[in-house]
Amino acid sequence: MGKPVNSNGIENGFGDPKAYREAIALVAVAALAAVLAGCRPEDSDPPVPDPRPNIVIILVDDLGWNDVGYHGSEIRTPFIDRLAREGVRLSRFYGTPICTSTRAGLMTGRSPMRYGLIYAVIQLWTNYGLPLDEHILPESFRAAGYATAMVGKWQLGHDHVRQLPFNRGFDHYYGMVHGPIDYFTHVVGFGPTVTGAVDWQRNGRTVYEDGYATDLLAREAVRLIETRDRGRPLLLYLAFNAAHSPLQAPQNLIDSYAEIADERRRIFAAMVESMDAGIGSVLMALEREGISDNTLILFFSDNGSHQTWGRTEPLRGGKGTVFEGGIRVPAIVHWPAGLEGGREVSHAFSNLDVFPTLAAAAGVPPRNEKPFDGRNVWPQIQGGDALPARDLFFAVEQSDDFWFAVLHGEWKLVRIESKRNDQAKNHLFQIEEDVSEANDVSAAHPAIVTGLMQRLIEWRRLHPSTGIRRNIKPHPGWVPPEDWASGVRQ
Repeated sequence: MGKPVNSNGIENGFGDPKAYREAIALVAVAALAAVLAGCRPEDSDPPVPDPRPNIVIILVDDLGWNDVGYHGSEIRTPFIDRLAREGVRLSRFYGTPICTSTRAGLMTGRSPMRYGLIYAVIQLWTNYGLPLDEHILPESFRAAGYATAMVGKWQLGHDHVRQLPFNRGFDHYYGMVHGPIDYFTHVVGFGPTVTGAVDWQRNGRTVYEDGYATDLLAREAVRLIETRDRGRPLLLYLAFNAAHSPLQAPQNLIDSYAEIADERRRIFAAMVESMDAGIGSVLMALEREGISDNTLILFFSDNGSHQTWGRTEPLRGGKGTVFEGGIRVPAIVHWPAGLEGGREVSHAFSNLDVFPTLAAAAGVPPRNEKPFDGRNVWPQIQGGDALPARDLFFAVEQSDDFWFAVLHGEWKLVRIESKRNDQAKNHLFQIEEDVSEANDVSAAHPAIVTGLMQRLIEWRRLHPSTGIRRNIKPHPGWVPPEDWASGVRQ
């Protein structure tokens, strides 16, 4: 099920054999042209480097607003802080309440409501994934000549080989296809959901190796940067599973946070610092390779942190809610050669904007046939005026409730619908002046509530009948595979 190997038996991480043959053909054509011009190929000038930027998307997991140093956290994050200091801080960047829906929106630029990935994460026993007819970001970049690689957490489908990253636009994949894994054994699940099955692979082949997951992911990202095809720009999607539970970190880092009384917060802090160090190793690799200036880095979290051990103050709520603490996340864009840094931009941006925005910044034609729900906000990141207000929608299913929100300009409607008694509660906030969502003004503005409710109803109608819902228990008879790479259907 893995990628083909070349004639020397070495796996082609960047580019399959077809791409390799095409590259050889181009070299042959260039040599022939040189001969016809009356000179030898070795006397020709070296090829002009591709001027387009390398792209590194760093997506981290369950990192709250107040879990980074540049927002005042006690957690040490010097490399994230450096990106914030040198780059552009996006102070109103929105993910979604949970992992899968943010990742789906990032990849497609389209609302996960449209293809049934909005309400719940893809569980181990779920055969549904990101639909194959959804065109995704790496496909456009690869078609434009970029080398494409993914390292880390996928969680967009694992049941069939066609759902996996190396068949969806990434030349190379290393990491886990699921969500929570043991950071040291790489076994899927924790607590009562431990499966005993390893989920750690490289291009469809299980890799058994020792090491803390965060360190291994950073090491692979560095290796890919150092061994990249220097004739092509690189798109690297580095999706850390840190700092998602289970709470595990190297003991020396845990001990270094002895001043934090709460044990869970102490371990979480160590996990975040380890992830920050991994980001630092990537930054240093870019510098060693001489490509840091022309590398566009986008850093953000998929959702807010768990309220038990994370911190989202001054925002309300956390992961799994549609309050600001669950969906407004730390986000930074860093590109020394193409973007004036040391600034903060307060326009409302969404994970749905990533695909069209990065494509515009890199000069890559998007090849999607279905229309984006996100939009190109590169001019606004550069310092341009705000675009006209648009609706941003959020939803998540919890065990007892459905949570919904719609954001439009200064207004935000939060609606919580009970599964037990069909009752619902609306909350209306003037979010630009009430970032903590402390003052519900729904009673004073019934017309605003009605208008936003109608927008929300229309959006909810997009959900397909096949979409996934919250299901925290496997269906009867489900048995996990021995390892997750070999258990994939062909």
